[in-house]
Amino acid sequence: MQTEVNTVLLRREVMVRLIKAFLSGDFQKQADTLPFDMRPKHAEVPFRCCIHKERAILRERAIAALGGSVELDDDKTHLGEYAQRALDREKPDNTVLTVIDTACQGCVPSRIYVTDLCQGCVARPCTTACAFGAISIKNGRSVIDGEKCKSCTKCMQVCPYSAIVKIKVPCEDACPVGAITKNGSGHAQIDVSRCLSCGACMASCPFGAVAEKSQMIDILRAIKSDKKVVAMIAPAIAGQTPASINKVASGLIKAGFDVVMEVAEGADITAKNEAKDFAERMEKGDKFMTTSCCAAYREMVKKIVPELKPYVSDTATPMHYTAELAKKKYPGCVTVFIGPCVAKRSEGLGDEFVDYVMNFEEMGALFVAMSIELAQCDDYVFDVETSKQARNFALTGGVAESVKVAGGGKVDVRPTCVNGLNPKVVREMMTWAKKGECPLGNIVEVMACEGGCVAGAACLNNKKIAARGVAAYADKGADIKPDEE
Repeated sequence: MQTEVNTVLLRREVMVRLIKAFLSGDFQKQADTLPFDMRPKHAEVPFRCCIHKERAILRERAIAALGGSVELDDDKTHLGEYAQRALDREKPDNTVLTVIDTACQGCVPSRIYVTDLCQGCVARPCTTACAFGAISIKNGRSVIDGEKCKSCTKCMQVCPYSAIVKIKVPCEDACPVGAITKNGSGHAQIDVSRCLSCGACMASCPFGAVAEKSQMIDILRAIKSDKKVVAMIAPAIAGQTPASINKVASGLIKAGFDVVMEVAEGADITAKNEAKDFAERMEKGDKFMTTSCCAAYREMVKKIVPELKPYVSDTATPMHYTAELAKKKYPGCVTVFIGPCVAKRSEGLGDEFVDYVMNFEEMGALFVAMSIELAQCDDYVFDVETSKQARNFALTGGVAESVKVAGGGKVDVRPTCVNGLNPKVVREMMTWAKKGECPLGNIVEVMACEGGCVAGAACLNNKKIAARGVAAYADKGADIKPDEE
């Protein structure tokens, strides 16, 4: 959708301008004037009612890009002050998402609605299909009583004219756990106690009203320091740009990083450790185990379905293991994970080995701001050759397959995948936890995003195209070698 493209372009332009401002040496002043530079006097107003609202929204986008919480903004603090706070802070804010309420449209409540397409037919299947008595006939047309309607959609399914539709609120509809609702003013608000940081609301809002709080200035400060900065890039990048992962890594070196590591290196460790964990659990008599790599899923277990905790693998994530390797190899270094996932920023905040997280969108903005052409970059040579299975972690089914291969056939492995979280899936997993058994298999891979990491909220490419790119890259690797015991 064009609206989705436009919101991404706006985020990128704001980030590019802030990066350039930081590199210019006149950071605070240029940050302060950003809304006016982007929407100067008498400029065309492309999206909103007036230039003043455009500037107000751009200001709040900049606050998020500087790592601030829009919810805490007093409307008086200059962007230059937010820029100074970004320069002075010791560590990033401990929450990931923020709502730009000025950008929020305050969508009409979600409901089932009878349109003008209703023909007032004699059969009236909608009335008989409704088990709640919510549909009546007035002036020969169907009418829905909102207080009685349970949004079961049965009436929608039986209407021969498709005259009944469901009006959705994109962000609320996208959230798998009901963490985003409307506040008293009708604008979106995030319940942090339930939020998975999955980024589904951010990706779905056609107004770009949900934003990720960036750590880009923190990362640029680290690059400008005398410390060694290690970029840890997720293999999902293989499907995001026409350039190879090796050229992307070379581009990161040009941007100022000292070393680039492939997160698939940590994924190889995860695969072997999860295979061991799985074997031990099956020998103990457990009926199933879920994988532990998806940060949003781990948040779901922690906040929504704690009953699942005994069934989640104790193995750490590829990001954790890669960062641990980096800290051991380069003592005192700064580690920066680069990936497509919003939830990984939340995970990084709680990981002792991960200093900062940069998403793919931000990486793209960094390349634009520094005029780095990936096609002209050399092929970076990674120190470690990673396996096919580790590279496939980015695709649904990849983690479960890696556990199977790493296990070496010693234990019966019946993998199944949860390909995207939604309310129905969450309820189903609750029943697994209560019964202590999953009827679909004994190793359950859970991916919050449908398609896997290639569908993360900060991806740059269509997930189908991205999946083909990752698969092609993975095929160049050898199979993981099971540990000899």
